[in-house]
Amino acid sequence: MTKSDVLDWLARDRLVPVVRAPSEEEANRVVEALIEGGINIIEVTTTVPGMLDIIQALSRRYGNKLLIGAGTVLDPESACTCIEAGAKFIVSPGFDQRTVAICNRLGVVVAPGALTPTEILTAWHAGADIVKVFPCDALGGPSYIKSIKAPLPHVKVMPTGGVTLENLPAFLKAGAIAVGVGTSLVDLSLDHATLVARAKAFVAASSR
Repeated sequence: MTKSDVLDWLARDRLVPVVRAPSEEEANRVVEALIEGGINIIEVTTTVPGMLDIIQALSRRYGNKLLIGAGTVLDPESACTCIEAGAKFIVSPGFDQRTVAICNRLGVVVAPGALTPTEILTAWHAGADIVKVFPCDALGGPSYIKSIKAPLPHVKVMPTGGVTLENLPAFLKAGAIAVGVGTSLVDLSLDHATLVARAKAFVAASSR
């Protein structure tokens, strides 16, 4: 899968659930519910125990039917191990130039985190394919994305933090290529059926 393929997929589906869990078993439980609910993109964070095994297993099972990324990647060494495991995109909470550089060298989509206009431009000029605007809710959510996109329409942004079922359409209308969604979708306290239903609702909202 090429970098262009991955970017097209993200722009088409626009919904990136961020899976954080205290155990490999819990992460797998949530992932299966999300997939059953129609989610085609999964981001598993490095904070999940056994996350490399999860990525490898998902890659073997679903192949190119599921777009799998690694989140909370803080350095180039971690990026490389995640890519080797099967991650097709790399996401970070902040900007690390070495991590962006290695992902560019390997031809893998990278989305470092940034918040202010200066940070966003710095990440973009360093070679980010997408800039993860995080924590977006701290500066106004959709209205902040709209303000950022006005002078920077060429920068692909993925707001993360504070994305809910209710404001998801507003984030997309404001110009986000995709959104990263945490506990408002990936709620570990929910049972399987409820998670599936919530995933379906988010998929529907992302298509408005």
